[in-house]
Amino acid sequence: MFQLPTLVSLFVLAASKIVSASPCVTFDSNFNLLAFGLDGKDWNAGPQASWTNGAATDITATGRPPFDGSNTTCYLAQFYNAVYVLNGDSKNPSSVYIYDAAKKAWSTQSVTTGTFDSSDFKAILDHDTNVFYALSKGELFFLNMNAMTTANSSAISWVDARASPYPATYNPVMALAQNHIHFLDVPGLTAGEADIFVIHYSYFQPTSQLYSASSGSSFPATYGQTASFFQAEGVQQEFAFIPDDGSATYVINVETNTTEVYAGPTTKDAAATYAASITALVQLDSKGEVSFFPYTESDVSANTAAAWSKVSALASVAPASSSVSPSATGVKASGSHGASATGSSAGSSTTGSASGNTSGANIAARTSQGLVLACVLAVTACAL
Repeated sequence: MFQLPTLVSLFVLAASKIVSASPCVTFDSNFNLLAFGLDGKDWNAGPQASWTNGAATDITATGRPPFDGSNTTCYLAQFYNAVYVLNGDSKNPSSVYIYDAAKKAWSTQSVTTGTFDSSDFKAILDHDTNVFYALSKGELFFLNMNAMTTANSSAISWVDARASPYPATYNPVMALAQNHIHFLDVPGLTAGEADIFVIHYSYFQPTSQLYSASSGSSFPATYGQTASFFQAEGVQQEFAFIPDDGSATYVINVETNTTEVYAGPTTKDAAATYAASITALVQLDSKGEVSFFPYTESDVSANTAAAWSKVSALASVAPASSSVSPSATGVKASGSHGASATGSSAGSSTTGSASGNTSGANIAARTSQGLVLACVLAVTACAL
């Protein structure tokens, strides 16, 4: 016998139409701003001079990941003009998607995880070696990307490099500079301090490093996001740290062991992720809105006077969502640390010749469409 659908079943049907999106922002090697998975598409907002006018170019291509992972992050491999995407596909979370920015083409690299937990980690992409380093549950792993701009036919593997000195419960805050990984918010450290892992020697320095603030307060011992500033040539020398409360932007210089304090992002969002170029720090918030802070290396006066602005070139083609997923990357949710985008970067995080980012605020995309569908179906059911 035919039965009319219930309101509950209709709402369940409508809810199934809602797709969780996890976009991320990063750059190509010419420092054009790239936004992946934003409003279901991929975009090139061009160089910094064009971010506040005009419209981004649609670069969506076949073979791209669905950008529906729980903690998607993107990383620029500066030497190779390639972007690597981690956790971009919820059905294949271990795969690395590779975007060849010169050819505007995607490929998918198969990865063997071994004991590496692809759902629970933080990562950076080293600039010179093009190797991912990730901390997961107290273990430090690496994944060698070699010089890949397209996927290999054979799988590559996450390798357990060594145990870290941190408990499995430590939620990592990682940043890359001078081929060293800097660990912030480590248990026992105070404001302005970071632990250091020397990549080329696979060595944790036995004592922490202090990065004193030239004025104001040092960066707090708290959770937050990072992004490493690129150089035109050579390794990154500075990284930004933005605590979850968004109260300030701390720029740490590892050459001088100092910290400068600048304006925090206009949008205070613990779920936001960040990426950096040579002259800008970019925020992707959990509603999909993209903003940037213009940055001039070694010019404290200019940076102190600088202000955050919206990237209208992206907003004009991919307006921010009005609905936010509660599982957004950057929120310290149980079971998912996400990836660090330093340099994401999201992602990241991360960075390096590679630089991450930084990943991916998790957005409930097209929620309004699903709710509209639910209402239409509900009204239809009532009419019947």
